[in-house]
Amino acid sequence: MARRRGETARGERVAAKPRSSVVQDEVLRAAVPRRIEALWRIEGPRIVAALARVTGDIGFAEDMAQEAVADALEQWPATGVPRNPAAWLTAVAKRRAIDSWRRAERLDARYRQLAQEVKDDVVVDWDPVPDDVLRLVFSACHPVLPREAQIALTLRVVGGLSTADIARLFVLPVATVQQRIVRAKRTLAAAKVPFEVPEPREWAPRLAGVLRVIYLMFTEGYSATSGNQWIRRDLAGEALRLGRVLARLVPREPEAHALVALMEFQASRFAARTRGDGTPILLADQDRSRWNRGQIERGREALACADALGHGRGNYALQAAIAQCHCDAVRIDDTDWEQIVLLYEALGRLAPSPVVELNRAVAVSMATGPATALAIVDRLVSQGALRGSHLLPSVRGELLVRLGRPDEARAEFAASAALAGNARERELLLRRAAE
Repeated sequence: MARRRGETARGERVAAKPRSSVVQDEVLRAAVPRRIEALWRIEGPRIVAALARVTGDIGFAEDMAQEAVADALEQWPATGVPRNPAAWLTAVAKRRAIDSWRRAERLDARYRQLAQEVKDDVVVDWDPVPDDVLRLVFSACHPVLPREAQIALTLRVVGGLSTADIARLFVLPVATVQQRIVRAKRTLAAAKVPFEVPEPREWAPRLAGVLRVIYLMFTEGYSATSGNQWIRRDLAGEALRLGRVLARLVPREPEAHALVALMEFQASRFAARTRGDGTPILLADQDRSRWNRGQIERGREALACADALGHGRGNYALQAAIAQCHCDAVRIDDTDWEQIVLLYEALGRLAPSPVVELNRAVAVSMATGPATALAIVDRLVSQGALRGSHLLPSVRGELLVRLGRPDEARAEFAASAALAGNARERELLLRRAAE
């Protein structure tokens, strides 16, 4: 006999779950993907680094970590988020690695080594880079890869940046960046590059790439190219942490200290760069009393350390010196713009790029006026520089406002907003166009 709704097979009444509880469960399940996304953004590089350390293959490690994330997306909405989600993902990824090797009938010494590590969590006696994430950066920046491929792969695996984010950083097509990353993984696998850090005497060929990766990670954290947040504090904080560790490992490398100085100066302004709702606040409008004076002082010390090594200022040291000029000014009107122009000129000779020239134009506009700066910007436009980037039209719009040409400025801000990948920056540009 068919039982009535709400009864068990024995005819016992079953209390219906309150609708409010059902709705709450649905809300919690819907929130799980966001939790996983946030977790991956923060812990992803460490999970991949831990896997790469025991599998010896960066590409394979990332694949297994992504499969573990897929398992979490499937299981956690029903079972709930575990107490230690990062450990859960790492354990699942390691089990998947073992299963993959077992299916491929490769139960060799490598498999036994991994199984033993999963069981005993073996710790090596000595490691030249005692940080899994930094070890991952050194491994991905292998000399067998071209510099561009090193950086793209490391930003993807370590920084957790999407190919679109990396493409915006380099002002390149997404397909080009994707191809670089895929080719880099295949090259490392074909060359059988192990996940290990070379001896310190072999660091020199990799150091420039490692510094560049940390710099670009911080750059993306400082001003995100996509998403709904203008600042990604987690990414910027991780880059600063890696920079500090690296500077301790290579105390005689001036650019390592200079990069730390640059990041300290820039991070000191985070509290003043956005309002409570996340709306960006431009440099001229920031409350400088909210700048972190402790970080500024650490920046000064790091830059002084770089200068004391006596090799002259390089790329990061010049950028740090520019950032220090801003930090030294109590008000925007106190900024030594003439000095900043000189520093950008030196930087342009040492590391020429359209972005450096655009920043020089901004400094020139403050030092000598917008008309001279507009000529610099228009020259970049005629050269086709930064095509596809929102930076050039946004700067040109600001210069046109100061020159009393509002209609042209409005068109530039609208064009810049259409190119901006970050929602907050797009809102700011549209607001400037409306003004």
